[in-house]
Amino acid sequence: MMKIIAFVGMPASGKSEASRIAAEMDIPVIIMGDVIRKEVLKRGLEPNDSNTGMVATDLRKCEGMDAVARRCVSQIRETGSELVVVDGVRGIAEVECFRQEFGKGFILISIYAPLEVRFSRVQKRGRSDDMNSIDGLRQRDERELSWGMGEAIEASNVEIENSFTLETFRKDVNDVLNNYLKSNSEK
Repeated sequence: MMKIIAFVGMPASGKSEASRIAAEMDIPVIIMGDVIRKEVLKRGLEPNDSNTGMVATDLRKCEGMDAVARRCVSQIRETGSELVVVDGVRGIAEVECFRQEFGKGFILISIYAPLEVRFSRVQKRGRSDDMNSIDGLRQRDERELSWGMGEAIEASNVEIENSFTLETFRKDVNDVLNNYLKSNSEK
């Protein structure tokens, strides 16, 4: 059975870092945000937080709250891998989409970090769609919560706290991923 491990969490909680760890373990990674960023560019827009948020909201409004997840399903299947990581679930409709597609093979891991910690990370990472103030991060949180992010986080199978050192977080993510790798290889 194919296993999908998806990361959910508020912006800058550590989803991308967790996905990097998975990639280092040779687990294919599908980044849901890339679907949005691709659509932003397709529409000829500047890839900033405002446009990214607008396009993400528009896709969900026009195609349904699971629009991004549905666009990722074929990418997941095309990997041909028994274990795939999905970075960036944003709402409960996406969780439901993946659970419908992959059944018990879908595992949702929430990553938690406090607002102040997340904002300090945003300031360091320098992505074009990042916000430049803590109020901007709060607004992004509110936008993503409006997509059902809170319900998605509550629906997670496992939570990893990312409030400590990078080394601690990497170890925690490694432990969780290795647990699923091990259970996958035993079948």
